[in-house]
Amino acid sequence: MTEMIFTNARIVLPDEVVHGSVFLRDGRIATLDSGSSAVAGAVDLDGDMLIPGLIELHTDNLERHIQPRPKVDWPHAAAILAHDGELASVGITTVFDAMRVGSIPEGKGRYPKYARSLASELWALREAGALRINHYLHLRAEVCSATLVEEMSEFGDRDRVGIVSLMDHTPGQRQFRDISKLKHYVQGKSGMSDAEFDEHVAHLKALRDEHGERHEAEAVAAARRYGAVLASHDDTTEDHVTVSAAHGIRLAEFPTTVEAARACHMQGIKVMMGAPNLIRGGSHSGNVAAHELAEAGLLDIVSSDYVPSALMTSAFLLADLWDDLPRAIATVTANPAAATGLTDRGRIAEGLHADLVRITRVQGTPVVRGVWSHGRQVG
Repeated sequence: MTEMIFTNARIVLPDEVVHGSVFLRDGRIATLDSGSSAVAGAVDLDGDMLIPGLIELHTDNLERHIQPRPKVDWPHAAAILAHDGELASVGITTVFDAMRVGSIPEGKGRYPKYARSLASELWALREAGALRINHYLHLRAEVCSATLVEEMSEFGDRDRVGIVSLMDHTPGQRQFRDISKLKHYVQGKSGMSDAEFDEHVAHLKALRDEHGERHEAEAVAAARRYGAVLASHDDTTEDHVTVSAAHGIRLAEFPTTVEAARACHMQGIKVMMGAPNLIRGGSHSGNVAAHELAEAGLLDIVSSDYVPSALMTSAFLLADLWDDLPRAIATVTANPAAATGLTDRGRIAEGLHADLVRITRVQGTPVVRGVWSHGRQVG
């Protein structure tokens, strides 16, 4: 039996902040004591905050480690371990690693499959006890592709697939309604000429026409087979949300308009926005700003998207915006846990996993001073 006590902490609970102690036993939260400010033999937090470990539902960070530069394929085991350690260092104790399924094997804008082999490497490291935090899979099902059905068939019950999101990056709609934004992004990344970009757009539209409906139906069916939560991506109109609701979607990633976010709430679908959007003050694609949804009461969950440290920063920005620290912390802890059915984490409560973060603020910026996953210090 292993035990640990944190004392003299400002404990962020679901509805309040209390000064006291937290007792851990065998990787779980045993008891809370809001009356004690000091306990012999305990770790004295010296008045720092103690919050639940952050839960990340959508991050491209692993892909960034695997391909740190265009056409550079970094050794995968090293990339996975670096990704895992980076998340631990910023207070993330549970992550749904986003991996694209659905590839385009031909054309100037081609990109190969990778998810199955990468997932196998991830699980081998987990089995060896090499990972610091808890990992699940988030399969990003790219409807506008050539190989989605084949790739999704390669995953099964043992792959810890927690989320399947319906991704449709067909030019001219959703995230890239403004094709000029897509053109700027693609040409900056790949160096396509104008003619090559036009050919790329035509190819994508042809793929969507040929495979789109079948791919969308297969992704929905696969999510049910895996027992995964189904998410939409870049809903823009009420009609998009109506279709999402009919599929059984209960999580909307990055709706692009206030109209879509409001329709999601009316359908009981939780709205997730990106932390970089919130921190930068707007979307890099020209879509709705996350702070606008927060001010309207339409923001439920925050994702770090492509900057892991942004998750903690965004929570404290929301705390200042709402003047409500527990509500803000819930957007990166309790709310993502509830949205994905993780009832054993996301809050500081008796019996739950001891996934905890010690944190303070220096000149307004949150500073992580310790991270524990299942009671084991990982950062």
